[in-house]
Amino acid sequence: MNRNKSLNIPRVEQLGVLDSAEALINILDEHGIRRNISSLNWPEEFPYRPLATFATAHDGKTLWIDFLVRCNYLRAENYTDQSPVSQDSCVEVFLKPENSEEYWNFEFNCIGTANASHRVRRSEPTRLSAAELSSIVRHPSCGTRPFCELEGLFTWNLLVGIPLSLMGVEAQKGSARLKGNFYKCASACSMPHYMSWNPIDPPKPDFHRPEFFGDIILE
Repeated sequence: MNRNKSLNIPRVEQLGVLDSAEALINILDEHGIRRNISSLNWPEEFPYRPLATFATAHDGKTLWIDFLVRCNYLRAENYTDQSPVSQDSCVEVFLKPENSEEYWNFEFNCIGTANASHRVRRSEPTRLSAAELSSIVRHPSCGTRPFCELEGLFTWNLLVGIPLSLMGVEAQKGSARLKGNFYKCASACSMPHYMSWNPIDPPKPDFHRPEFFGDIILE
């Protein structure tokens, strides 16, 4: 198993002039890079593996990510930002800029509710302000109304646009280096799961482990 994955995220200037979710997703599929979130890190305790992928690119100012998920359980009970969205059908990206002691966690449930902070250690978060959260673009295919868990066969996507300035990252005139990981989880669903793009190996589920981040380059 590759425990030190790397990801070169292409620069696609066209993303910066589009405002339609459908157009943005089409550009990401055509010119971005898509990877699987498939590392089942605790297979004996949490064996459920929904299909989860992400397509990503940036335009120098914004990191665009289209998460795509196919699953058997769908939950979205948290509807206010900075609530525990990891309980719901959730996708996440954690990023640590080069030469920064802090990392940023961006967590979203399937209706686009966000939980986002920056920190050096898990126990000492600095929550993003309401203004900072409002700067993050979110286009959920499930809509924005909360609902209790549903069982069936569901395919959903969430397009997010994260301003690089939130993390102090400058990528308008050249490349930028970060560390990071992408996750799929749902701790309160009937089939809880904790999957990642880059494998992680703590004794119990814990995504706040920068030592397991992969290498990310914004080209």
